[in-house]
Amino acid sequence: MPGAGGIRAANYLAEQAPRDGTAMTTFAGGPILEPLIGARNPGYDMSSFTWIGAITKDMGLCIAWGATPFKTIDDVKRQQMVVAGTGAGSETDTWPVVLNDVLGTKFKLVTGYVGTQETILAIERGEAHGRCVFSYSALKIAKPDWLRDKKINVLVLTALERSPDFPDVPAVIDLVTKQEDRQLLELMVGPSAMARPFAAPPALPANKAALLRRAFDATMQDPEFRVEAERIQADLAPTAGEEVQELVARLYATPRPVVERVKKLLAP
Repeated sequence: MPGAGGIRAANYLAEQAPRDGTAMTTFAGGPILEPLIGARNPGYDMSSFTWIGAITKDMGLCIAWGATPFKTIDDVKRQQMVVAGTGAGSETDTWPVVLNDVLGTKFKLVTGYVGTQETILAIERGEAHGRCVFSYSALKIAKPDWLRDKKINVLVLTALERSPDFPDVPAVIDLVTKQEDRQLLELMVGPSAMARPFAAPPALPANKAALLRRAFDATMQDPEFRVEAERIQADLAPTAGEEVQELVARLYATPRPVVERVKKLLAP
């Protein structure tokens, strides 16, 4: 069901879809936070949905080209770093603003690149020092040599915790001490901790919710499914539906002043 980046499907699921276990959908991150921080009220509350599970976990990498002077996030606090962006509302454009506010970094956003490939070329040509952020799963597919050959420096992870793939790189959540800053960052990174999620409508009978969740769990362990995922380079790091339900509930319990701060930072 195309329309408004998944918001139309979310509205349908909330208001019209049958509550018998036959209807479900999957979302990108946008529709999850839209009711909280979007410019419009889409008319649904994601915390009321019946969450079935999430296929993987993702995180954003704030990266700098290896030849630049930016080796750690502290370097960006000392001098201006130019980062390439793909347009208002995208993570490439929102995270530099958020990090400047929360960490005191000096990112300078140059936006308007048509897409990921254009930002890659801008970095390789020296038009930009880097990009903040680049989805880890997307980078592994788009430019695996950047990681393999250490052509880039990873400055910080937009994630709830450190990653064993980058043991020396801090998670952004670990760089703040104020409770309100932590709450803001938890709200921003929450959707990536439950990437590629599946949901059913609100008020699904408990027995049907349990059936869907256990079927999802079984699918994630199915040998043929896992072989197919590996063939198309799709990461599998599943989260059970009950855990996704709790995470979404925490996002929607974010204090209103924190939500308003995020909205102000992300306003066009």
